[in-house]
Amino acid sequence: MPNRTSAAAVRPASPSRDILRLAVPAFGALIAEPLFLLADSAIVGHLGVAQLAGVGLASAVLHTAVGLMIFLAYSTTPAVARAMGHGQLGKALAAGRDGVWLAFLLGVVLAVAGFWAAEPLLTLMGAAGDVRTFAVDYLRWSMPGLVATLLIFAGTGVLRGLQDTRTPLVVATAGFTLNIVLNLWLVYGLGWSVAGSAIGTSAAQWAMAAVYLVMVQRNAARHGVSLMPDWRGIRALTRVGSWLMLRTLSLRIAILATVLVVTEQGAVNLAAHQLAMTIFSFLAFALDALAIAAQALIGKELGASNPSGARRLTRTMVRWGIGFGVVTGALLAVAAPWAGALFTPDAGVQSALTYALWILAAGQPIAGYVFVLDGVLIGAGDARYLAVAGLVNLAAYVPLLLAVATGGGTSPARLAWLWAAFAIGYMAARAVTLGLRARSDRWMVLGSP
Repeated sequence: MPNRTSAAAVRPASPSRDILRLAVPAFGALIAEPLFLLADSAIVGHLGVAQLAGVGLASAVLHTAVGLMIFLAYSTTPAVARAMGHGQLGKALAAGRDGVWLAFLLGVVLAVAGFWAAEPLLTLMGAAGDVRTFAVDYLRWSMPGLVATLLIFAGTGVLRGLQDTRTPLVVATAGFTLNIVLNLWLVYGLGWSVAGSAIGTSAAQWAMAAVYLVMVQRNAARHGVSLMPDWRGIRALTRVGSWLMLRTLSLRIAILATVLVVTEQGAVNLAAHQLAMTIFSFLAFALDALAIAAQALIGKELGASNPSGARRLTRTMVRWGIGFGVVTGALLAVAAPWAGALFTPDAGVQSALTYALWILAAGQPIAGYVFVLDGVLIGAGDARYLAVAGLVNLAAYVPLLLAVATGGGTSPARLAWLWAAFAIGYMAARAVTLGLRARSDRWMVLGSP
């Protein structure tokens, strides 16, 4: 863990070099979770359409719970980065410790609630028959891993703020490898079906969390920071995170509403949507590598009262985000006709997935712009605006969803229209609200937190 005590010591010689230094290893660490889901989808997809559809519904619920808690990382990263700019390493480590405690407490509460609410919640979402059975199994056996995931959020948030994205990369790589081995053994070797996939992923997540817990303990001891929680610090994290939670809630509602619409289109479209959403998550986390670099670097520059540096970094990262979106979109468009065969032998699912991926490919440049500016504003601590903008974006998305829902039919074209509403319509709304804010100076609050 770095121990730099002045803003000058960490100020980058060039924006591009520092962005690459943080974003490249962050890319590997960020895609660990979607790689878990890609592995689960590939392994479960060969069990059958009902199993894949069930995992799709359960994953939507699980992502909602996990997504709402992302503030554990997103509020910690800029706070630590600002503190480092003022040589306040003890304060940074104390915030990380409090984040770990908060993550553990929230994780236990959510895991217990999720286990008992799994069946009625999935029934409410429209699951029935075998799809509901598999969805309940997957969700319940994923609950232990939920606690570990929140602990990972807290640990990575501290390291990112300290400008260290390499350690999370090593941990994520080892965790992904373990996840693949465990899932293959439990699903096919022991015949545990979708439950085996969830158990294997949970075990891998706990192994990763254990590494972060040891790192927090050792660094706290090295710098004389107590491991006991500071309840005032925990309350402060909760207050700061409340706006980010509202921002994330609007995103999760949009995704859940999309799942509700596609559920009415039948098991084939639902299964194809699960695969498309998993690929979207993979690409989103890849783009989020730039957003993570933005959080750490913008937080540091604003903490050092350097608005010109923050503006320069923003312009550079926006260009990179759009360019990355163009490249990934082109690659995805070419791969779309063959991607389905990697996950399922069902011809109907493969056909529907192709259409969805073509639409997703078209929206990638917009997504690149959105994710970078999201990271910039999070790094600046502009959480209140992000929360309000999220509600505005959701209001703009609802009419598009209603138009798709009232169209009728279960053809692949219905799924394509749904993805046009999400990957282009919804993302365009986010691009407008974030772009208008970034053009102003109101988000650039300078100095130590």
